[in-house]
Amino acid sequence: MGKPVLGEHSKLEVIIEESYEFKSTVDKLIKKTNLALVVGTNSWRDQFMEAITVSADEDEEDTGEERLPSCFDYVMHFLTVFWKVLFACVPPTDYLNGWACFFISIVIIGVLTAVIGDLASHFGCTIGLKDSVTAVVFVALGTSVPDTFASKVSAVQDTYADASIGNVTGSNAVNVFLGIGMAWSVAAIYWHMKGKPFVVEAGSLAFSVTLFTIFAFLAISVLLYRRRAHIGGELGGPRGHRLATSAIFFSLWFLYILFSSLEAYCHIEGF
Repeated sequence: MGKPVLGEHSKLEVIIEESYEFKSTVDKLIKKTNLALVVGTNSWRDQFMEAITVSADEDEEDTGEERLPSCFDYVMHFLTVFWKVLFACVPPTDYLNGWACFFISIVIIGVLTAVIGDLASHFGCTIGLKDSVTAVVFVALGTSVPDTFASKVSAVQDTYADASIGNVTGSNAVNVFLGIGMAWSVAAIYWHMKGKPFVVEAGSLAFSVTLFTIFAFLAISVLLYRRRAHIGGELGGPRGHRLATSAIFFSLWFLYILFSSLEAYCHIEGF
């Protein structure tokens, strides 16, 4: 009574069949989650070989077969091969547990940012633009392109929008608090050692910062509105809302450049 007993059938046969649809889904997920392993390298030879080799775009639809590079892939390769070879000089990620790659990458990015800033200033001077206009148009655009692509990659790969939006806010925090603060501190210490005061005229800084703050609040309001259930979140959502959000953000950027330029050339009064 109450004890388990062996029934008529004492053996059980289990047949496991492969689901090709599920396998395809798992393969795609593994491919997307292993991007960090693909980026990582263990030798300079691998990096230079990858830099000079034309490869097909992996973002396109997978057919299960090896796809040959298209004409567009060749064009993009020859346009970017210099930068690929330049960053192939960065130590592989296996050296010093990745710290060598980290610090050398920061140094190269800093040097390139300085070069881009100087080139933009010379370009603005050549065509007769004021330094303040050159700064908000060309210098800001050139130095923000890496952040833009990093945010795009984060938006595509991550489930949530935290990494994509956090990359933008974190980058601006570094630029404002560390970039300006460190530069001004070094300059202040240098002129103090010379026995002279360190004075920087504000110029149109108050107008630009006030305008940026207003547009930043508008951008945050848009992101908060996108959290409603019928949209789904800060990024993505229905096609109409995606296009509307893009148009609003592009409009804010364009208006910021327009008003800053008009104030710099005294067409509108600043403060």
